[in-house]
Amino acid sequence: MLFGVHIFPTQFSFQPDELARAAEERGLESVWFSEHTHVPLRFLNAPGHTSSLPEYYWQTYDIFVAMTLAAAATKNIKVGTGVALVVERNPIFLAKEIATLDLLSKGRFIFGVGAGWLEAEMADHGVAYRTRFQLMKEKIQAIKEIWTTTESEFHGKFVNFDKMKAFPKPYQQPHPPIIMGGSGDKAIECAAELCDGWAPWCMEWTKVKVAIAELKQQAAANGRDPNSLEISLFEESLPDKKTLEEMETAGVKRLILTIYGQSREQAMPTLDLLAKINR
Repeated sequence: MLFGVHIFPTQFSFQPDELARAAEERGLESVWFSEHTHVPLRFLNAPGHTSSLPEYYWQTYDIFVAMTLAAAATKNIKVGTGVALVVERNPIFLAKEIATLDLLSKGRFIFGVGAGWLEAEMADHGVAYRTRFQLMKEKIQAIKEIWTTTESEFHGKFVNFDKMKAFPKPYQQPHPPIIMGGSGDKAIECAAELCDGWAPWCMEWTKVKVAIAELKQQAAANGRDPNSLEISLFEESLPDKKTLEEMETAGVKRLILTIYGQSREQAMPTLDLLAKINR
């Protein structure tokens, strides 16, 4: 099994370049970054909103700047979005950003995608919550079109552009792996239809096993090889040895341990633990 580490990168957290170097030195396979453009005060101050949201949610760096720094500071470790909020980004810009990073890092980029959960945030971007998965699917399809064709064209309900030339193309062919985040039915449906893998967030293992079976069934129904989908798991803590063995047997390829918005001092024990398990 491969091991990675995930962070919400901020000015107060383990810095992207330092984290990537420390993870690479310990033999980890990947480092993943989360994003939020902002958190609206109307969400934070809403009546009945009793649980506090950690400040790193609205303090995150732009993840493509963070990942570029991480990739430039390392040689082999992969960098991934965990996840990119595709519905809040322009697909033409996003295709170029990813292709550029993948090219400059010589194929070390993993495209983790998500439709998002914070309705107020996406509303500020002009995105309707109820149709966010439809929008995300079209944007993913449009990005693939840009990556894989010399003259790119796309016409959908939400995304439209006539024939154009857009470069660079990604280093990885036909494109970087697209990994769907989220554990809901629509996320599994999107993974089975359009993506190269699935990576739920901190989901109980008993539920993951059921979801994997559903994912494979849907992939087969779409005419795809169910075993071609790469399964990754974001976890808050390291599972015990027996569970790790079960995960590997079930086809889980990668375990990604989150350090949230921790500083270097706070996070180093976690990285050292992963290094020990990874030996």
